Amino acid sequence: MSPGSVDRPVVHPVDERLPALRTATSGLQHVAAMYAGVVAPPLIVGAAVGLTGAELTFLTGACLFTAGLATFLQTLGVGRIGARLPFVNGVTFAGVAPMTAIAAATDDKRDALPVIFGAVIVAGLLGFLAAPVFCKAVRFFPPVVTGTVITLIGVSLLPVAFGWAQGPDPAAHDYGSTTNLGLAVATLATVLLLRRFAHGFVKQIAVLLGLVAGTLMAIPLGVTDFGPVADAGLVGFPTPFHFGAPRFQLAAIVSMCVVMVVSMTESTADMLALGEIVERPADERTIAAGLRADTLGSALSPVFNGFMCSAFAQNIGLVAMTRIRSRYVVAAGGGFLVLMGLCPAAASLIAVVPRPVLGGAGIVLFGSVAASGIQTLARAGLDRDDNLLIVAVSLAVGIVPITAPGFYHAFPQTARIVLDSGISTGALTAVLLNLVFHHVGAGSDAAEATHPMEAGEEITGANRAPATP
Repeated sequence: MSPGSVDRPVVHPVDERLPALRTATSGLQHVAAMYAGVVAPPLIVGAAVGLTGAELTFLTGACLFTAGLATFLQTLGVGRIGARLPFVNGVTFAGVAPMTAIAAATDDKRDALPVIFGAVIVAGLLGFLAAPVFCKAVRFFPPVVTGTVITLIGVSLLPVAFGWAQGPDPAAHDYGSTTNLGLAVATLATVLLLRRFAHGFVKQIAVLLGLVAGTLMAIPLGVTDFGPVADAGLVGFPTPFHFGAPRFQLAAIVSMCVVMVVSMTESTADMLALGEIVERPADERTIAAGLRADTLGSALSPVFNGFMCSAFAQNIGLVAMTRIRSRYVVAAGGGFLVLMGLCPAAASLIAVVPRPVLGGAGIVLFGSVAASGIQTLARAGLDRDDNLLIVAVSLAVGIVPITAPGFYHAFPQTARIVLDSGISTGALTAVLLNLVFHHVGAGSDAAEATHPMEAGEEITGANRAPATP
């Protein structure tokens, strides 16, 4: 060291501030990696409650806006809230099937969104209070449980993609026509070809490019409607409780609390993996702070008409691939999400995409959710009879609402909100059976079967697949 020189504090790569241009472009790449996953849930739920094109645009913009706010909480943090890691938050796919079940059980579809929002608010607040305890109780959610739930999420969503591929209206004369199915197949083929032969950034946004290509192919066929874009303004704000004041129904709250448990489990695993990738291991305090950000973001999201938020694991893969570990880059991505949410014209672009095109992309998105669950189950020790039994029974219970939709028709409508969600029933079954086989009177070998995902293990999760697989 030369005389007079001054020691400069060493800044960890996570806390490094990169040049503005690099921060902006890298932040946009994070947005591109997660965009399809953020806009798909409002599309599914919006269709289930019968929203108009303008309302669907509003709901999509609200979900983009709240995803940005949740990302700010996680990356920048406030007090003891936020892991302060390059952690992207957005609408979790785990809540889609339970929310559509709530919509199906609601007589007046105009009440469905207020009921969903009320349930998410309660689940978020309870999760926030439970965060310090939950980070200690993660051992009750080993891969045999989380893998089963993730698989059920994908399987539960696949029928939605198949319905999209046939068209927007089952009563229409062209529903299931060769034109609609052809568009779905062409979109699927485009995504697969891009994933096989493209490289780098283009490969990362293959789903997004597939949606664009499918929409362009649909224009000469007269399937594309540009009305939502023409009617959307350049500037707007997601008015609080636009769809009505939240309503609180016990069955809906229970269903979303189950989703919150699943979401917190996946976020814990994601933080462990991300901590290893950025060389700042996530300790118990970091995990608790990260879970507070997840749950508080979820509780605040419905105020602005958004849904439950959770970590997007595909962006963890992007951090590992690019080696850009700055949390401020991800915060910049959150800023772009907020700006997109404040621009209805940008949010309306997704409403232009024809349903068959969404169906083709949805097969990739939702199918790879199930594949992620199977990947997790591969590490769950299925050579053990007890683990195999847990998976077998839990999957069977969870698939009942899919294969036999009227199975619980004799039960009260409030109970059916939970029972008609395969994710909720399958998750509860997996947790209970895991407790029975591995914790109640378990021997010394129980630890081997019940360990949670360790730091450094490959991450899979409910939010991983909505990015390009």
